[in-house]
Amino acid sequence: QVQLVESGGGLVQPGGSLRLSCVASGSIFSIYAMGWYRQVPGKQRELVADSTSGGHINYADSVKGRFTISRDNAKNTVYLQMNSLKPEDTAVYYCNADVLSTGRSRTLSWGQGTQVTVSS
Repeated sequence: QVQLVESGGGLVQPGGSLRLSCVASGSIFSIYAMGWYRQVPGKQRELVADSTSGGHINYADSVKGRFTISRDNAKNTVYLQMNSLKPEDTAVYYCNADVLSTGRSRTLSWGQGTQVTVSS
């Protein structure tokens, strides 16, 4: 099994910054992609940013120029640096990984989610 553990969420004022971290562990052979999603009550989960094994990075239009995703492949870790935070960024943020396990089973793994609240 693969486990994803997020950290770094919390309460921040508008215009502030947070950095989320997610560490993948377990029976990992390779990771095709890692990314961040978020979900607001009453809305579907949406992609925030992801990074593929080929080096391609995608951002939601709403976060371009404000958020930066980065990976430390040696540590199976993905980060999300969030700057210039807005109240509409408030959501539960989920780490996601497209993982090929050592048992050669490919699956999407999800973290437990971490709350980000942007409010004055």
